[in-house]
Amino acid sequence: MTDRAARTAGPPDDRPVALLLPGQGSQHVRMAAGLYGVEPAFTDAMDEALAALAAPGPLGRRATGLREDWLNSRDSAVVDHVTRSQPLLFAVDYALGRLVLDWGVRPVALLGHSIGEVAAAVLSGIFTLRDAAALVHDRVGRLADAPPGGMVAVAAAPEELAPYLGGGVVVGAVNAVRQTVLAGLADPLRATTEELRAAGFVVRPVAASTAFHSPALAPAMEGSEDRIAALPVGDPAIPVVSGYTARPLTAAEAKEPGFWSRQPVDPVLFWPALDLLLDGRDLVLVEAGPGQGLSQLARRHPAVRSGRSVTVPLLPSAPGPPEADLAAVRAAAERLRPGGLPPGRTAGPSGV
Repeated sequence: MTDRAARTAGPPDDRPVALLLPGQGSQHVRMAAGLYGVEPAFTDAMDEALAALAAPGPLGRRATGLREDWLNSRDSAVVDHVTRSQPLLFAVDYALGRLVLDWGVRPVALLGHSIGEVAAAVLSGIFTLRDAAALVHDRVGRLADAPPGGMVAVAAAPEELAPYLGGGVVVGAVNAVRQTVLAGLADPLRATTEELRAAGFVVRPVAASTAFHSPALAPAMEGSEDRIAALPVGDPAIPVVSGYTARPLTAAEAKEPGFWSRQPVDPVLFWPALDLLLDGRDLVLVEAGPGQGLSQLARRHPAVRSGRSVTVPLLPSAPGPPEADLAAVRAAAERLRPGGLPPGRTAGPSGV
């Protein structure tokens, strides 16, 4: 569904809601910043998340902090770096999820992509915000020292790409039937990309300077299980469909430190997870994160193409002025609750 369709689609949808929470590659400068200081629930949740992420200490070697870089940096290289992309995606996904909950919407399921699964874990009650932020902080600190790498999206199925894989380049994500992400260290990934393009494949880079979801990150993540094991874990109050197993996350899995420590290394199985999520039920898929990448992928699914299920992104498809963020959220609210956004304490356009 386009932003325009969301604005003109009529009365609120009474189908159950599931949240889609995006991960690496969806970030951009000032993502969702147009809501800050304007939408109270989002602002409060974002403040809480940024404070929780700052509590263990600075992330990276920049003189400026997360909040400053989120609101003020116009440099995509800054926002794409692991020390900014991962914690800010976690915070934005979480804050947007909290915003939807504040509308009185009660999701029947959560599906996160990559770091989005950690945000889903907080919204579901598996982790507290403080403990999940500690997990993210530890993860990012480890990955910041990983060797340079990257990811590319290829318009092909994994089996078509198998002959081209090697040198540590692996399938990092299965996003759709013919949308596969490859990951690896910089030089081998560059060589594989050139080979694929020469063979006629359509390849585009993913905004990442780290080889997410590849064995290249295994050395960096060694020892992380001990840190995660110290965190208390609750049972999910909202079902989570794991993007790593493509099945509902069980209480036993959630309590297994290795499940979380392996996530930067293991591939993301978004399409099989989405297939399970949509199996036998019609849903409103609300994308609670920057951009509309997961909505675009979901629109390829037969359940969405047929109209049985629909997508409702909370934010615009591309970066824009602050008022575009607010317009997109208000359009989504019209789809999800009677009367749209509730009256409440708003600061008006904040100019941040």
